[in-house]
Amino acid sequence: MALTLSDVERFEAARPRLEAIAYRLLGSASEAEDAVQETFLRWQAAGADHIQVPEAWLTKVLTNLCLNQLTSARARRETYVGQWLPEPLLAGDPMLGPADTAEQRESVSYAVLTLLERLSPGERAVYVLREAFDYPHREIAGILDISEAASQQIFHRAKKHVADGKARTEIDEAAARRIVEEFLSAATSGRTEPLVRLLTQDAVSVGDGGGKVPARTKAFEGALAVAKFMRGLFKPGPAKRNLVGGSPGIYAATANGGPAVVAVLDGRVIGVICLEVTADGIRALRSQANPDKLERATRHWAATDHGEPLLHAF
Repeated sequence: MALTLSDVERFEAARPRLEAIAYRLLGSASEAEDAVQETFLRWQAAGADHIQVPEAWLTKVLTNLCLNQLTSARARRETYVGQWLPEPLLAGDPMLGPADTAEQRESVSYAVLTLLERLSPGERAVYVLREAFDYPHREIAGILDISEAASQQIFHRAKKHVADGKARTEIDEAAARRIVEEFLSAATSGRTEPLVRLLTQDAVSVGDGGGKVPARTKAFEGALAVAKFMRGLFKPGPAKRNLVGGSPGIYAATANGGPAVVAVLDGRVIGVICLEVTADGIRALRSQANPDKLERATRHWAATDHGEPLLHAF
């Protein structure tokens, strides 16, 4: 069924919100884009003039598409090579969605997106719709075909699961840059002690190479183990230059609202390390090196100015 110009404009006005919901639900920008496009096709097939409340209809269709995707994704991730981490989004990416409240900013943080992987698809949907987009439980119940009481119970359970795994710390952009600069200074010092001092005792380091870039299948745990790994990672050597094809520029940036190290080679983002920071120090370093999960970051990077790199690695 053909859409009118008004129908298309109405959908495009909703697209940023739909993409932000889908990204939080799926942890993947590319999968979020696909889900929103499929929602558009269903909007077209349904005939927009027959839909009484377009926003509610679009949200329901999108959310259920994402729930189906999450269910199948669990099976796929059982065969995923190494650790699976979400796709990082750099500061300014519209898919990050609303950031007016602490809850909205936190819901898209890399740490929380990682924790959301522990939830069932239904718990994740309720948590995202309520926490990040402030949907009333009555509307969430309609979207998911559950009772309002069930929505409330699921939300409280999901929120507790997420809260149990994180330590909330708000960091502005200037502070994030200082943290990254201090981390890089310690990582390139050639010594372990400066890094240990920046880390919490229970610090972890996790990497996602997707089987396409070398990455340890198990996390490094404990400040000393993480410090030794990071010291080795930033130690120059011809083997590393040959592996990546040169000496990438290393930048201080913000990804998913938190401090991040971004490695760029010939205009292409080849790695993003997201730092989870608490009052006691850096609690986790999550490194995304899977090239399939850095395509959107590369496009966004090319469209913005970042100045000169802090250093060149390797």
